[in-house]
Amino acid sequence: MNHSADTSCTYEFRVSGRLEPRWAAHFEGLTLAPGIDGTTSLRGELTDQAALHGVLQRLRDAGLSIIAVTRLDP
Repeated sequence: MNHSADTSCTYEFRVSGRLEPRWAAHFEGLTLAPGIDGTTSLRGELTDQAALHGVLQRLRDAGLSIIAVTRLDP
């Protein structure tokens, strides 16, 4: 399947450290899950590239180190 820039996709962002549940409000619409390796995964559906860049900007503004960004849809 070919995804255009305006197609919803599910993404997972992995960041260094453990985020407290209160961070969920900062990343509305994303689910936070602690990793066994001391990281946190944020996962959810984003509507378009603008939403993707918005999450990346919020991660940057929060001072979080991004380890990986993965599009989970085929």
